[in-house]
Amino acid sequence: MNTIGFDVAHLLSGSLVLVSFILLYQDRVFALLHMFTFHALVLSFSVAWQAFVQDAPHLYITAAIALIFKALLIPIVLRRIVVQLRIHQVLETVGGIGPTMLAGMALVALSLVVTLRTTHAGDRLSREDLAFALAVILLGMLMIVTRRNAISQIIGFMSLENGLILAAAGAKGMPLVVEISVAFAVLIAFIVIGIFLFRIRERFDTVDTLVVERFRGERR
Repeated sequence: MNTIGFDVAHLLSGSLVLVSFILLYQDRVFALLHMFTFHALVLSFSVAWQAFVQDAPHLYITAAIALIFKALLIPIVLRRIVVQLRIHQVLETVGGIGPTMLAGMALVALSLVVTLRTTHAGDRLSREDLAFALAVILLGMLMIVTRRNAISQIIGFMSLENGLILAAAGAKGMPLVVEISVAFAVLIAFIVIGIFLFRIRERFDTVDTLVVERFRGERR
């Protein structure tokens, strides 16, 4: 691979980690949705570039799936859910934004150390892309753990899955049937989550998971 191809691949993968940090920083619902759209766009560009440098045409289909479903369809549906449920409040973070960002930096450092040391036999591009992908996955998990709002937890789950796609693309791709199966699994999970959100709102008049936790085990 030439130097330009190598540098662009790492620029896009590193940008996905940066956007994951921006997702962690957001405290407004619509700003979070906008940044997730950008997260999915960066993912689709990164996978498309991997398809080019690896000469793997099936990865273009993966990039198209990410673009259509994650950058277009899912944000539009989530925005409609937010409007219908009238969710416009500030998104609270367990422990505050500052400690969350520090924890995120520690997770990124951990992912780089672990991946680069355990994959020293692999080629340089795959090793570093896997490190970035693991960082995106861990940051997605951090968002799920530190956010109390169900919408932000859904975004955390989706960004985590973006990291999995990046890892699969960086590791010389994966079979097309697996990519399509993952896309449909995510779509079905998203539909179930949407129904679940409406039920939470109907029952508790909020999507704050802390409020739902207080009702656990209580009768009507």
